[in-house]
This record gives sequence, structure tokens and C-alpha cells, in this order.
Amino acid sequence: MKVSIVGQGYVGLPLAIAAASAGHEVWGIDTNVVLVDELNRGVSPLGDLTDAQIMQAVNAKRFKATVDFGVINSCDLVVICVPTPLDSTFEPDFSYVKSAAESVAENIKEGALVIVESTVSPGTTRGLLKNILDKSDIKYHLAYSPERIDPSNPKWNVTNTPKLVAGISEEATQKAMIFYKSFISEVVPASSVEVIESAKLLENSFRLINISFINEFAQFCWKMGIDVREVIQAASTKPYGFMAFYPGVGVGGHCIPVDPSYLSAKAKEIGASNSFIDLANKINHSLSSYFTVVANEILGSLKGKKIIVVGVAYKPDVSDVRETPSLDLIKALRSEGADVSWHDELVKEWIGEKSAKLSADYDLAILANPHTGTDLSQLGSVRILDTRGGY
Repeated sequence: MKVSIVGQGYVGLPLAIAAASAGHEVWGIDTNVVLVDELNRGVSPLGDLTDAQIMQAVNAKRFKATVDFGVINSCDLVVICVPTPLDSTFEPDFSYVKSAAESVAENIKEGALVIVESTVSPGTTRGLLKNILDKSDIKYHLAYSPERIDPSNPKWNVTNTPKLVAGISEEATQKAMIFYKSFISEVVPASSVEVIESAKLLENSFRLINISFINEFAQFCWKMGIDVREVIQAASTKPYGFMAFYPGVGVGGHCIPVDPSYLSAKAKEIGASNSFIDLANKINHSLSSYFTVVANEILGSLKGKKIIVVGVAYKPDVSDVRETPSLDLIKALRSEGADVSWHDELVKEWIGEKSAKLSADYDLAILANPHTGTDLSQLGSVRILDTRGGY
């Protein structure tokens, strides 16, 4: 098939390379001119994709990046993989997906299939997006299949993670399944796009709620003088009815801190209860203040104290700082007068600052998301606050 994939980030680019590797002719569309140029030179912006993988697809003439939405007119299939973040009031921001849909509507050809992979509230595909695409005034097919990308996961990737699919029509469902089955090992259909939209939000709301709960439980363990990690290990011996979640400085990244708010917003719109998500968000946003209080208890005072936060990416072994909880922690510590530096060998530069070297020249080190290769021995005898648990 000739395929256009709108958005060449953490979702769209791996999908594009996987589809190209399966023999499809793929256009990777993005508004970032610098990114487009780098992709066409075989330069990967992602840790999970090598330069060689991209260059192979480019040399085989199976993949080409472009800023020109006009290429959609020659494609049998268009996939929308643009961000759906939260706005300044923590409400869903559909501006990127609306803009993408409008560009698709202006260029789509007769009979083409449009698949939305961006995370949206239930009802958005059949409502907002279909209404925009209908302005094309031609026959097209529409389906929804949410992304399931876990950066740096060595086991699960685009091709072996089960893919959920549902179309506005049965024909759209079948067309989408044919496409995804060409390079994904398991494709699972559902009865409606609303089911799949809701399933995507359930997946990440489940994680937000349980991570927030274990973070609150970790505070209980701290007060009790016991190691929460040992408690989790003990509970994990139960072979049924328990799933281990681990504490930390807070949730981050492009999914868990964001997606549940799309479910919460829809719940408010239709008058359904959403108290668990609201409470989980409240707990998550309180963690920076909590660890600032703990740091103060350890040092007696934060004013003028030298503190280094280790690992500012949203999770270990990636350079992604989107929605990283380390930002709020650093702000909270600085508001109390602490002299705060940060270290992250993968991020290197962030918020107008550069990664500081690890050394014994600190009053306290706070472990947020240190990477696998981080040499903590360089801290010497510096006192350590591990946000991931311990006592």
C-alpha cells in the first residue's frame, strides 16, 4: 500500500519504519523541517530506532519524510499520529489532531482509509474527526487504533504488541486489520471505535491510579520505618489477584499523566463519576511537595543547601523529558532556597541548563529516575533520598 503517516515522533516514526519494512511505500509527514531533513539523511531522533534502520528504509525507497501534505492524495491509507496533550488548565487539547484532520480532509483521495492513532476521548473519532473529514465531500473509510508505545522496552515493540482496531464501518475495520496484520503479529478487532477509545484510556488510567496509590502507600511505609520495596516483593509472592507497581517521584511521559484526563473530561461531560482519576492526579501532583518536605527533614533546612537530582527523564534509560515530574521537584526545592543541580547523562541539556557531574560536593542527592549506567558511587558519602522506595 501507499501510506502517509502524519506525525513522525515517538509513535509515528516507529510505525512508519515498521510499515516500510513490511513492504509498504510510506510517506512520513511532519511540520518540523529539521526533523524531516534528518530522517531523509537516516538520522534517528529516537533511542529505540537506529540510524541504520531508517537509512535502510530510505535506501529501499520505502520511506521518505516530507512536510508536504499533498502526498496524501496519492495514498491508499493515512494514519494520524499527532500529540493530544493537555492545555494550561489540564483540559484535553485537540488542536494538533484537529489540524491534522483538516489537512487530511483537504488532500484525501476517493476510497482511502484514515486511521487515528492519537489518544482521544470516547466519541471523538465518530464525532469531531469524522465531521472534519466529511468536509472532503468524498467517500472515505475511518478507523481508530490507539498507539501502544513503551520507549526503551526491550521486549515489547510495534510489531509484537497486540493492536486494537475498530472502524466506523465493518469495511473500515477489515481494511485497517489487513494493513496492521502485514507487520503486527496480533490484531484485535472490537465492535465500535468507542470501545477502543475507552480501552486506551482505561489502560493508562489503571496505571495512573495504581502508581498514585503505591506512592501514597510508600509514604505510609516511610512513617512506619519499613522498606516499601520489601513489602511489594512480599505481596508479589501471591500468584493471583495482585500486580506489582512501584513508587517514584511521580508519573511522566506522553501517556500516564495525560490520557486519564481525557477520560475524566468525558466523564464530566456526560455526568459520570470520575473520582478515582481526580484523586490519583491530586496525589501525583503532590509528590514534589512531599519529597521537598522529606528532604527538609533529612537536612534540617533547605536554604543554601546543595542538592542534586539524579535522572530527570520521565523514566529510566530514555532521554524523553515530556511531563517529567523532576521539573516540579526542582522548582519546589528551589522555592525553599536550595541550590539545586541535576544530572542526567542521556538528557544532557534541559530547561536552559546542562547536566552537572556527579560528585561528593553535595549535601543531598535525590534519586528520581537514574539510568541503568549511572555511576552513583561518584556521590561518595553524600546522603541519598531515593524516591523509588527504601528507608
